[in-house]
Amino acid sequence: MSEESLETQVATEAPVQTETQEPAVKTYSEAEFNNHMAGLKKSLTTKFEKQIAELGDLEELKSIKATAEKQKQEEAIKRGEFEGILKELAAKKDAEIQQKNRVIEEYTVNTPLLNAAATNKAVNPQQVVQLIRNQVRLGESGTAEVVDANGTVRYDDTGTPVTPEHLVKEFLSSNPHFVSAAPSNTNTKSAVSGGKIEEFDLAALDMNRPEHRAIYKEARSKGLL
Repeated sequence: MSEESLETQVATEAPVQTETQEPAVKTYSEAEFNNHMAGLKKSLTTKFEKQIAELGDLEELKSIKATAEKQKQEEAIKRGEFEGILKELAAKKDAEIQQKNRVIEEYTVNTPLLNAAATNKAVNPQQVVQLIRNQVRLGESGTAEVVDANGTVRYDDTGTPVTPEHLVKEFLSSNPHFVSAAPSNTNTKSAVSGGKIEEFDLAALDMNRPEHRAIYKEARSKGLL
């Protein structure tokens, strides 16, 4: 094969190379970019302004919001004042209950003890009451309850709650030096009333009655008890 024929064959068998065309990239100038962004901003602004316009004037909306917040605060303050009033009323009610309990306690606990001490010829009934007063309390039902050192209600041998009078008798029996040395066959004492010396039966005094308490007080002041 001649040299010319060989070159022709090589040229024929050689791969044909084709040029690849790259897609063209569009570029924007700075002026075009700024114009595009300005248009986008205007479009968004117009959209939101339209939504706000449907709700009302912007300044009016701000005013309504401020008013609502102020009203909310005022209502919170009012609720606080109302709670304060409730607390004040509750405290007043508690004070009234305590006052009523003191009155009930005076006539349910203190007076029966004093009456029992005087009836059982205690030398100083008031002193006896002071010594045993911590053993008697006002129960939830409004009655006097005799309790032990642990605060438990005491009962006698028959299962009956111990009464204030029984407690006084028990105390005087265990402490005879608190009992008057007067003869056991008489409870008669001399009392001064209206400038006159009068006789009265100590055992017959009812300390629930004001006039009897006055006689007892006068007798004590005169050293007759």
